Amino acid sequence: MQQTIAQPVSFEGIGLHTGQRGGVTFRPAPPDSGVRFVRTDLNGRPEVAVRPANAHFDPNAGRRTILRQGSVQVHSMEHILAAIAGLGIDNLAIELSSMEAPEPADGSAAPIATLLREAGIVDQDRPKRHIKVTKPVTWSENGILVSAEPYNGLKLSFTIDYDHPVIGHQSISIDMNDGAFMEEIAPARTFVLERDIEALRRAGWIKGGRMESAVVVGADKVLNPEPLRFPDEFVRHKVLDLLGDLFLLGRPLLGHVRAVRSGHQSHVAFVKHLEESLPLPGRRPGASPDEWDTAAVMDILPHRYPFLLVDRILKIDEGRSIEGIKNVTINEPFFQGHFPGHPIMPAVLIIEAMAQIGGLLLLHSIDDPHDKLMYFMGIDAARFRRPVTPGDQLRFHLTLLKLKSGTAKMKGEAYVEDQLVAEAELLATVVDRRHA
Repeated sequence: MQQTIAQPVSFEGIGLHTGQRGGVTFRPAPPDSGVRFVRTDLNGRPEVAVRPANAHFDPNAGRRTILRQGSVQVHSMEHILAAIAGLGIDNLAIELSSMEAPEPADGSAAPIATLLREAGIVDQDRPKRHIKVTKPVTWSENGILVSAEPYNGLKLSFTIDYDHPVIGHQSISIDMNDGAFMEEIAPARTFVLERDIEALRRAGWIKGGRMESAVVVGADKVLNPEPLRFPDEFVRHKVLDLLGDLFLLGRPLLGHVRAVRSGHQSHVAFVKHLEESLPLPGRRPGASPDEWDTAAVMDILPHRYPFLLVDRILKIDEGRSIEGIKNVTINEPFFQGHFPGHPIMPAVLIIEAMAQIGGLLLLHSIDDPHDKLMYFMGIDAARFRRPVTPGDQLRFHLTLLKLKSGTAKMKGEAYVEDQLVAEAELLATVVDRRHA
């Protein structure tokens, strides 16, 4: 089952790169809502969803992962995401009072994971929506390799090779599904080579770095008073970073991921490559994450000519809203009888097109959409503002109002250019195709 936390919890800290003090509050979130950051320091409290399209790496911004949605950014959230992924949490609202997420006190994910466990992790009434690696996927560049292959669970293997006597060559392989996260990965601290510190500071980074929040590696020894927590703590922290970056997919991953000499930049590139390579729910392989053509639509909807009334999906905000297009041409078969010499698109077919696009929103939100059908159950508050004729392009916007136990209520609007031509509230349910 999907999981969230039972009650809000908070912590404060200092951003590793900006040096700014900030606060984080974790709040429970409804099923299928995923993980979203909320910038409480900005007007309107804008949100940034955790998903591949929003993931970025800026080499000019330091060694950190960035989420960006429009003009709103969140930096250095990888340890937070690692804790969420390691604990199996699916839905969470994370309020930030600054652009950069504060670094945990000791540079590991253990304080965050402990805080979330103290909040209570509770089951929700929806099955988990995994992303399954169904075939080998590989990304490589300049001697860096990240790959994934099918596996019944999540297994992470990592190899590092530093030209440094304290670190050197380290490898590890950990199955994340046997409770290993809290004991084996969460306590591993971030690390930095002493010889790199001055260059990082000159570049304007690590303004919030402190000896207590990272393992500082000198020429021939660790400089911290606290000894290493594991003999191979360095590669374990790289696994921690990988786990957090993989959660940029927005859902828990099932597969065996191997990484060699990789970092945040290559992890972000791999996440985007993985999303493009796998048949994720609601999108055929190779289709744009932001726009689906007719072939991608037909991969999910069972409708076919002459009853497929969706030409393209422009945008989908998973579990919230969708926008799609129907191009109305004189060649539509219904114009032969509706009406000869005065062609008008039947109002019921405008509603049907609206329902099909709403169906894509629902089916995109569940695992194995090819095994499901959407049944239309009711229409409320339908209004038709003006006729739709050949040459018009119908643009639909649907918002999910309520979803419970597979039954959804949606608000739909249809526009021609900027004019509202139809609106309705739709009720639909998702059923198993095998038992329909």
